[in-house]
Amino acid sequence: MAELLTIHHVGHRGDGVTIEGSQSIFVPYALAGEMVEVDDVPGNHPDRRRLLRVVQESPERIVPFCPHFGICGGCAIQHWNDAPYHAWKRNIVVETLAQAKIAAEVAALIDAHGAGRRRITLHGRMGSHEVLKVGYAAAGSHDIIPVDRCPILDPALDGALEAAWATAEPLIATGKPLDIQVTATVNGLDIDVRGSGALPTSLITTLSRVAEKHRLARLTRHGELVLQRASPEIAIGKAKVVLPPGSFLQATVQGEEALAALVRAHCGRAKHIADLFCGVGPFALRLAEKARIAAFDSDTGAITALQKAAQSTPGLKPLKAEARDLFRRPLMPQELRDYDAVVFDPPRQGAQAQVTQLATSKVPVIVAVSCNAATFARDAKILIDGGYRIADVTPVDQFRHTPHVELVARFAR
Repeated sequence: MAELLTIHHVGHRGDGVTIEGSQSIFVPYALAGEMVEVDDVPGNHPDRRRLLRVVQESPERIVPFCPHFGICGGCAIQHWNDAPYHAWKRNIVVETLAQAKIAAEVAALIDAHGAGRRRITLHGRMGSHEVLKVGYAAAGSHDIIPVDRCPILDPALDGALEAAWATAEPLIATGKPLDIQVTATVNGLDIDVRGSGALPTSLITTLSRVAEKHRLARLTRHGELVLQRASPEIAIGKAKVVLPPGSFLQATVQGEEALAALVRAHCGRAKHIADLFCGVGPFALRLAEKARIAAFDSDTGAITALQKAAQSTPGLKPLKAEARDLFRRPLMPQELRDYDAVVFDPPRQGAQAQVTQLATSKVPVIVAVSCNAATFARDAKILIDGGYRIADVTPVDQFRHTPHVELVARFAR
């Protein structure tokens, strides 16, 4: 049943929020000050509404640039002017720290979208009438929205959508849902397909032809090589890193560079640095230009790639890389005593086990990188309670048009 609501503010997930008594009501794609006509959301969602139309628009509203916006679930905000959008995204960090009772100065937001996203994961599913769909998950559902263009992608991903469709077509006959990760590398597109299960030789041969036709650098299935035409490399500082299949990377080139510049500045003149949750080395390889590095991550493929890159790059200080699960086996205070600085960049769940040990250590400088303000606040509180002072919190926006925000912060004794 349609009703009229006036939006109070934009919440941390990007939805318009109105307050009715003690309950908050969330309306996607609505802005503060707008009067909107809404309807109930099917299912058990008493706190959510579906936007039918904007009766009274905010002066900050703009026309979205993508025809899939509002249907595809990839972007939450394309309908808001830059200035209020940037203020809102910075304020996610400000409010999250305030709620955790952490007093810290938050710098201006760094816009690090740059040329756009350099890696994406597309989904392949068989739709109704046996029609293949390759695209992104729909907003608020598991349905797949087919896409043939995506304007937020780095030009280096040109051809990614066509290659993903071509990869999915022969595999959809397996009857299994597919996830297709595409990464832009120096030598072309790198694709890893997951979900297909074991394949007969005939299908592997077909996939090899797809890789040749679309001139992919590499095509893998569940990490196993199907065809490699060129080395799937990326540049990190002076180094060239050959990516493991399906490797994690920062979303944008400029985002990685912005985070790395902040990390390097906060480490200052440290001569011996530990890089925890190091991945393929976006920080370690840059820091190794001036300091000795010990790098740790549970991903053995990433560690191997980092080791090879360090060994083949002249002019770096010694860099030791070790596979270690820091959730189960965090570095203990006695292992941390020789470091001048520690950098940690965990997944979204944060690094509670490792931070608990850092809080009792004597490391003079700790640099935290986070993609989740809430888990960062939890971890920061542990460090502060252990005697560290927080400073220099900087939000970084490499996931433009979404509620996701990265941040870098410095802690010192």
